[in-house]
Amino acid sequence: MTEPGTSPADTSDTPAIAGRDAATAPPPAASRRTGLLVTLVLGGLTAVPPLSMDMYLPALPQVTAALHSPAATVQLTLTTCLAGMALGQMIVGPMSDKWGRRRPLLAGMVVYVLATALCVIATSAELLIAFRLLQGLAGAAGIVIARAVVRDLYDGVAMARFFSTLMLISGVAPVVAPLIGGQILQVTDWRGVFVVLTAVGLALTLLVWRRLAETLPPARRHSGGIGEALRTMRDLLADRVFSGYLLVGAFAFAALFAYISASPFVVQEIYGASPQVFSLLFGINSVGLVAVGQLNGKVLVGRVALDKVLGAGLTVIALAAAALLLMSSGVFGHVGLAPTAAGLFVLMAAMGLVMPSTNTLALLRTPHAAGSASALLGTSTFLLGSVASPLVGIAGERTAVPMALVQLSCAVLALGSFLGLCRPWQRKGESSSGGRTAL
Repeated sequence: MTEPGTSPADTSDTPAIAGRDAATAPPPAASRRTGLLVTLVLGGLTAVPPLSMDMYLPALPQVTAALHSPAATVQLTLTTCLAGMALGQMIVGPMSDKWGRRRPLLAGMVVYVLATALCVIATSAELLIAFRLLQGLAGAAGIVIARAVVRDLYDGVAMARFFSTLMLISGVAPVVAPLIGGQILQVTDWRGVFVVLTAVGLALTLLVWRRLAETLPPARRHSGGIGEALRTMRDLLADRVFSGYLLVGAFAFAALFAYISASPFVVQEIYGASPQVFSLLFGINSVGLVAVGQLNGKVLVGRVALDKVLGAGLTVIALAAAALLLMSSGVFGHVGLAPTAAGLFVLMAAMGLVMPSTNTLALLRTPHAAGSASALLGTSTFLLGSVASPLVGIAGERTAVPMALVQLSCAVLALGSFLGLCRPWQRKGESSSGGRTAL
């Protein structure tokens, strides 16, 4: 599956936890490369969350009517799936550090397929919520282990570029998923969405079984049990800079999920757009995220420090969220769909700078515990996202103010974490005196 690469590994950051055996660190002199098919498989695994969420979004109003439940209850089907993905990562991540990446991944994907099939036959909102929770718990294996596999294979600039490549592949999912979901609703009801998700999950499981080899050799696995896993996570969280990047990514994702959760009602209920128009707008926004992510990976990485890219992305998100709040609160009078859609596009596009940079900067510090670090990163983002989901609907379905307010609050908290905990200007100073260097 892998072969030696020729690009030098970046030595820009010292691992957050010292004292590990040298065998636990990736090769310091060279990155390893994946083939195209394995790259597509890893992209598919990171696409599991957006597929599970976004293909279902156009059906939310229909589910509300079909199951005779209020919108707030149906939105819990998003929240519980997201919470399941958060909890599942905390379980699967340390498991993958102990038993390798392949076995936990296959087990999680099999359960994901079964849980998604159960969603097809759900007869009440309560059952759908329960099945979505199980779907999230199992689907967590894909995203947490995909990140850990990337850390197994890459380092430094190469890792940053590969995360941008994954964003291109997995970014196709949010582009096409709402479009597919809208078209499915043209020929069948919301249950058909889960039929398609079941088929996608089954195909991805087969590809993992046939094509994804083990990337964590036995010499680099942890032999301890739950106690060691908890100690590893404690040590990771004790690292101020790692925790800073963790919070930056979590708050940024919460702002993104506020958009994901509220946009079906904002676009369709407030502005009267059809499910197809909503799907088109959602797809355009996702194209913006992917395009900026590729600009980051192809042009900025290696030329501009990742911390500078991250700071710029966070600033743009905060400005876009502030503009959305001003528009939705009536400061500029009544605004139509176009200005709101433009603000959402800018916010989404800036995520293409923030997400790969945050993952890379955090994982650079944790080569010895990539699974546990990936679990902490993923769990924090999904937990805060699950909190943002009900908040955006707290004032009902006729105003976009809660969505914009949650987005702005999260953007400000992300910037505060970046400046208060990551403090990139201090680490730049360390590089001149022989300490850590900033990528």
